[in-house]
Amino acid sequence: MKKSMIIPALDLIDGKVVRLHQGDYAKQTTYSDNPIEQFASYLNQGAEQLHLVDLTGAKDPAQRQTALIGNIIEATKGKIQVGGGIRREQDVAELFAVGANRVVIGSTAVKERAMVKGWFEKYGAEKFVLALDVNIDAKGQKIIAISGWQEASGVSLEALIEDYQSVGLQHVLCTDISRDGTLAGSNVALYQEICQAFPNVQFQSSGGIGSLADIEALKGTGVAGVIVGRALLEGKFTVTEAIECWQNG
Repeated sequence: MKKSMIIPALDLIDGKVVRLHQGDYAKQTTYSDNPIEQFASYLNQGAEQLHLVDLTGAKDPAQRQTALIGNIIEATKGKIQVGGGIRREQDVAELFAVGANRVVIGSTAVKERAMVKGWFEKYGAEKFVLALDVNIDAKGQKIIAISGWQEASGVSLEALIEDYQSVGLQHVLCTDISRDGTLAGSNVALYQEICQAFPNVQFQSSGGIGSLADIEALKGTGVAGVIVGRALLEGKFTVTEAIECWQNG
């Protein structure tokens, strides 16, 4: 049985913990200027894996917050998977060097497949998470969006996963864009379907978690992890409560 986990997430801009509404930098809410304290609190409550997005680095690679991320990892001793506009091997190598346990790759995995597959072969497939954001059309097709959701890639979720299975793909973070940051619940049917289709891949659900009932609804889907961001920051429930909810049953 795959051990599933609650994965608390923080987005960082200039060292501050923020949320963007539907990926829009102009619609930013700042929650805290102490990410170390925030992550330490999540770890103290029993979280075993954390998720961090460097939004400053995603917007401008020259401004990556790698040193800060290293400080957070060192101070908390936490397992942290890190993403945010990873486009070159140097970014990957630097994040592993400061202690990230996994690097999260988004648009680049769609646009530069040969390069990213090379990273899988060099560093190990278990050290990467493909972050695939999907728009589900009227026909139910799951089309991956790229470049911060600004454009459709024309590539289906299933086709990309199949392609990366050739290099041992293990972790996929899948977000239904229409649910992200809405606290309106996850797309449970989506996760049921993809977990069934690709039993060897560990899927992380992302987007829409607003209550413990939303976590409850994901049980039995087969997801290996549930990413929770805004709901924790807004005090809808605690990490402890989320873990208890996930484990009971």
